[in-house]
Amino acid sequence: MDMAQRIVFDPALPWAAIWIVAALSALAVALALWRGLPGWWLRGLAALALIAALAAPALETEERQPLTDIVLMVVDRSSSQSLPGRAAQTDAAVARVRAEIAALPDTELREIELGDGAEDAGTELMTALAAALAEEPRARVAGAILVSDGQVHDLPATPQMPAPLTLLQTGRAADWDRRLVIRTAPAFGIIGETLQVVVRVEEMGEMPAALQGRPVEVDLAIDGAEPERFTVPVNTDLALDLTLEHGGQNVVQFDLAAEEGELTDRNNAAVVQINGVRDRLRVLLVSGEPHAGERTWRNLLKSDSAVDLVHFTILRPPEKQDGVPVTELSLIAFPTQELFVEKIDEFDLIIFDRYSQRGILPPVYFQNIRDYVMEGGAVLVSAGPEFASVESVYHSALSDILPARPTSRVIERGFLPTVPSLGERHPVTQGLAAYEPEGVSATPTAEGEGPRWGRWMRMIDLSETRGETVMEGADGRPLLVLDRAGEGRVALLASDQAWLWSRGFEGGGPQLELLRRLAHWMMKEPDLEEEALTATAEGQRMTITRRTLGEGPRELTITAPDGTETVLPMEEAAPGRFTAVFDAPDIGLYRLREGDLERVFAVGPSAPKEFEATIASDELLGPVMTPTNGGAVRLEEGLPDIRTVREGRPAAGRGWIGITPRAAHATVGISQSPLLPAWVFLLMASALIVGAWLREGRR
Repeated sequence: MDMAQRIVFDPALPWAAIWIVAALSALAVALALWRGLPGWWLRGLAALALIAALAAPALETEERQPLTDIVLMVVDRSSSQSLPGRAAQTDAAVARVRAEIAALPDTELREIELGDGAEDAGTELMTALAAALAEEPRARVAGAILVSDGQVHDLPATPQMPAPLTLLQTGRAADWDRRLVIRTAPAFGIIGETLQVVVRVEEMGEMPAALQGRPVEVDLAIDGAEPERFTVPVNTDLALDLTLEHGGQNVVQFDLAAEEGELTDRNNAAVVQINGVRDRLRVLLVSGEPHAGERTWRNLLKSDSAVDLVHFTILRPPEKQDGVPVTELSLIAFPTQELFVEKIDEFDLIIFDRYSQRGILPPVYFQNIRDYVMEGGAVLVSAGPEFASVESVYHSALSDILPARPTSRVIERGFLPTVPSLGERHPVTQGLAAYEPEGVSATPTAEGEGPRWGRWMRMIDLSETRGETVMEGADGRPLLVLDRAGEGRVALLASDQAWLWSRGFEGGGPQLELLRRLAHWMMKEPDLEEEALTATAEGQRMTITRRTLGEGPRELTITAPDGTETVLPMEEAAPGRFTAVFDAPDIGLYRLREGDLERVFAVGPSAPKEFEATIASDELLGPVMTPTNGGAVRLEEGLPDIRTVREGRPAAGRGWIGITPRAAHATVGISQSPLLPAWVFLLMASALIVGAWLREGRR
């Protein structure tokens, strides 16, 4: 227990009144001096005695309880601290600080550990320090020690320090690293057109002389395809050209091979997701004999503003010989040579709607169409009765790519289109059976109650040769058959009665949705691929979806950024659709594999903020530590001692750091006693006044 004393005042009157008395007394003494009275100084002393009596001086005694000093230690356990050697350095430094503080008298240690910030915020070291400082009396804080690599991401949150701030810096002076950075990348790109992504490979730290400044090779892969390799200069922005092949999300992955001795390869990969869009979808609709459903396709395609439709229709067939001269016809001749030979590759889809061979299109045109499909195009045949005749387009070069042949039989009776088990798994027809027109009951079939849509009245009997039957008609015969031919796609709809659904016959049906899906599947939209592996993320929770036409259990293999693999069973959420949920432990680049499909997916950025700058340094914290007289000590050079230094003195040096004792205390008791009783001051004033009277009276 310590004692402290000081003089205090407990005036009987307000201080304003005392000051007035003092002013009047000073005026009276000055008047006496001006008049030459020899006792003026005695008058002044008497006035002081009276003023002292009014102020009532007292001796105050405090009983004080000494308090211990507090040292804050913030330990960085973020991802960058897991780099080679840093975790061991951190553990050794923490143990040394504990031992040193324990050896100091009246000193306590407060430890705070922090990991990675939420949502890739990086190392929030200053936020943690500010929170710890707010919980302690600032008068007791003798210093703060940071155990970190110095790479912090919240410097604006730095608190005002009442004591020295020092850094025990992990890492090695010889560390070096490379990182791959995507400087600019478009959010979307037009399919088939060249776009640019600007990348940069940066060198950091003490690069070996044999590697410094040497160009490196970067692999570029889209959607996990075979990568293309580029030679990239270091520390220089380089624009790389790439072309998107399909619509929807395109995952573009960049990989930089790690060198031996490099600090980490966590920042050697980068992923950017670019949405592929089509500039304009060009569709060629070839109509044969006019019929009630001819406008169905035209209305569907014209309703989409992104579709450029070219409609080739036969209004004057060859058998119509009415003697009207060609020069007097109101319609111009159709440019068949230009469309089917010169510019056929510019179309995304060709639709034959009840077209028959009547000599309008020569056989060589059909050969061009076949070659167009084999090279990546798409043909859809909507068949009417003519498809079963000798004029059928099947009896042309298209027979090489069509998935089924006609049997020459036309079924002329009502039937209900159904979706078989394969169709329930195919994205073109998946879920169509759930369509229920309002106020219409289901139409019963021989197998029981079927989907809630109307019947069709005619279909062409097909003999299936290959492909996938996703809809069936009368007696379970193929109604909609899909297939791939070469690089392209082919669809055969064995009926011209889809227009009944659009007219609401017997409640109608999902005609618009069916034809829309069918057209977009043929144009290779990613959302309608039969075999696909996709992923979405909310925070660090990933939802992985596998679409497939196959059956049976599925297993998903997930490779984390650190190389560890996790195998998860996938649950069948719907026919042909399996899902799995995975909580990603870290932010970074994950590789997904199921069967023969692979996909790369980034949770947050592919290289987290912790690995943007991996070289340990005190450059960021230097301006923060200097005003507090603190500094940095590299743990690589040895564990430091802790000393006590006076306030205002340097608190860091070679092999040591300092704290400033604060001598804080708590007051446990206060007592006051007057310096002199009031009657003593009055007696002194009376004696001085009498002395002044006697001195002036003798004169």
